Amino acid sequence: MDAHLGLPVLIVLIAVALAFDFLNGLHDAANSIATIVSTRVLRPQYAVFWAAFFNFVAFAVFGLHVAQTIGTGIIDPDIVDAQVIFAALVGAIVWNVVTWAAGIPSSSSHALVGGLVGGGVAKAGFAAMVWSGLSKTLFAIVLSPVVGLLLAMMLVAIVSWASVRSTPFAVDRAFRILQFASASLYSLGHGGNDAQKTMGIIAVLLYSQGHLGEEFGVPYWVVLACQAAMALGTLMGGWRIVRTMGLRITKLNPMQGFCAETGGAATLFMATFLGVPVSTTHTITGAIVGVGAARRASAVRWNVASSIVYAWIFTIPASALVAALAYWMVSALRH
Repeated sequence: MDAHLGLPVLIVLIAVALAFDFLNGLHDAANSIATIVSTRVLRPQYAVFWAAFFNFVAFAVFGLHVAQTIGTGIIDPDIVDAQVIFAALVGAIVWNVVTWAAGIPSSSSHALVGGLVGGGVAKAGFAAMVWSGLSKTLFAIVLSPVVGLLLAMMLVAIVSWASVRSTPFAVDRAFRILQFASASLYSLGHGGNDAQKTMGIIAVLLYSQGHLGEEFGVPYWVVLACQAAMALGTLMGGWRIVRTMGLRITKLNPMQGFCAETGGAATLFMATFLGVPVSTTHTITGAIVGVGAARRASAVRWNVASSIVYAWIFTIPASALVAALAYWMVSALRH
């Protein structure tokens, strides 16, 4: 471990980590608000405030299991130093900016995992990887959108059956109100799972510098700073990705928006309590595809959905490569 890092450098690295958290909120704001905006239940400027509030208060609901996984379950915390953390954050931030500019809803979470892998491998080879934690994360890449899709389809079936004797106007009015609850739950799940990833990064950096003693943990000030950075990023919105998520994959009505958000929220709640760092982007996309496919397969624009899947496949390798290059560049400059 690098125990000789100066305080100014440590502060700068923590600021970079919080900048990533801000970008995560900016990039993933679409996940929280796309459905409620596309169904015209809330205007975008109000929807981001709604999502940001529930992003912030999420720390009061969930434990810190995901932060533990990121901090100790992706790469060996004993090989972590300032250079590895810097490389990981560069890899994640670069990939986030590229996909945000292109309007592609890729995973900020897996960009961070890829950055950690790239920085760790660049320093210590493949022995740096904690395969048990990494395999759990990779498995979740496939599982979370599938679970979100299946739950959303099941909810559409249940709700359609329960509403069969109601008029379309009554159903629409009821689900416009219910969407406030489902959007709140989804934003809560998003804040609970995603902000913890940056908490894990900052905590493992502090641990590597000997500021946490012998036992890994997440200080309370780190929890509050990360939740605040993500909420602030969400307030800034991510309108390009909102358009893709809310309008281009399939057309949604309030009932379908409720089912997509509720299915996605249930998936995130389960993953967060289990300590699995899933992608909120994958989860809500799977749920949106699920409600569209429940109507009819042709209701889903599969070319848009498939382009999103390609971005998911490349996220971890691309961010890992950028992180490894950043690590090697810093090494060359230091020598």
